[in-house]
Amino acid sequence: MRVVVIGAGVIGVTTAWYLREAGAEVVLVDAAPAPATGSSQANGGMLHASHAEPWNTPGVGLDLLRFLGRTESPLLLRPRALPGLAGWGLRFLWHSRRSLFERHTRLNARLAAFSLREIDRLQRELASEGLDFDFRRCGILKLFQDPASQAHNRAASEAMRDEDVRFEDWDVERIIAEEPALAPVRDRLCGGLFFPGDAIGDAARFTEQLLAIGQRRGIRYYPNVTVRRLRTHRGRIDAVETSEGPIAAEACVVANGYHAPDLLRPLGLHLPVAPVKGYSLTLPMDADCRLNLPLIDDANKVVMTPLGARLRLAGTAEFAGRDRHLNIERAANVLDQCRRTLTGLPANFDPETMAPWTGLRPMSARGTPILGPTAITGLHLNTGSGHLGWTFACGAAALVRAGVLGETPSLPMEGLGL
Repeated sequence: MRVVVIGAGVIGVTTAWYLREAGAEVVLVDAAPAPATGSSQANGGMLHASHAEPWNTPGVGLDLLRFLGRTESPLLLRPRALPGLAGWGLRFLWHSRRSLFERHTRLNARLAAFSLREIDRLQRELASEGLDFDFRRCGILKLFQDPASQAHNRAASEAMRDEDVRFEDWDVERIIAEEPALAPVRDRLCGGLFFPGDAIGDAARFTEQLLAIGQRRGIRYYPNVTVRRLRTHRGRIDAVETSEGPIAAEACVVANGYHAPDLLRPLGLHLPVAPVKGYSLTLPMDADCRLNLPLIDDANKVVMTPLGARLRLAGTAEFAGRDRHLNIERAANVLDQCRRTLTGLPANFDPETMAPWTGLRPMSARGTPILGPTAITGLHLNTGSGHLGWTFACGAAALVRAGVLGETPSLPMEGLGL
């Protein structure tokens, strides 16, 4: 079977790999000149089943109004983006009802735990072929300054035990013993939750290296190729029309992030996916800001991830439409927020040494990814993972492969389809 995969970010490349691993003939196309140039390039670096909650938490509408126009806030809604977000935004708020939010959190946690097992397998099997992306199953520590927030998170984590999410309660003394870099803020902390099953890794390196291995095994990759439309014949996918001409296809997987709705709309399919902007900084770790453990800072809504000799700082969710402009003020704010907890970080923002980055994450309105077949025979989806794209990549690819090849998926697909 010949399958065309559209999109060479971590989601598209992993999907292409899983299909090729199963024996399919795979053609991978992307408009960018290289893989992992979009939201896979410099994300937070965390692979976690422990933090699989959608962003449309109960009460998110009030939070968006409270932070409207405040550039220093962790959740920012740009007023100019409101017209383009109207339909998606109403669905986003509808799915913030507690019953739906809790259901979607469980679905995400189940998929994330499965995906972590899959990335473990790939890392073991392909290490000898050059798959080396600063992967560590070191666990992730979430820090709290507010006992009420810690209690709420503990209860939420307890509810996830059935989805293979384990955690440990750490007091402040245990936190400092395991992560001495936090000693200067000891008095601010009230405790933490440590999730031993979580992992970290560099999504961009994983994507680049997995594609290189895949090409050696027969994946045909075409960068700088724009997909213009999906061609159908008698209700099934027939070809993918591109800037370089048509590519015949028996099946097609659309995995090009927030661009996916543009391809589906002419076919009469509405895909509730919108871009949500995030920021990160990547700087060399030195003696003053060396971390043993990746940290999620509950109070300041940022993450800090050691990736080899580098430190990745990431945060913010900005609803700004398709604006990919790197706002230096927002990037500097990530540093300021992280420095409140990791005081050894540089006091001043330096774009030359801190590699600021921004990207648009494809977020589904309900908060779970949109995977699997559509009403068009042969057309499959792998998009909408939002801030969990790196975490979901291997698990989502395995589920989509099953749909393309007519196999039984490893997890129930209810709640994950279009």
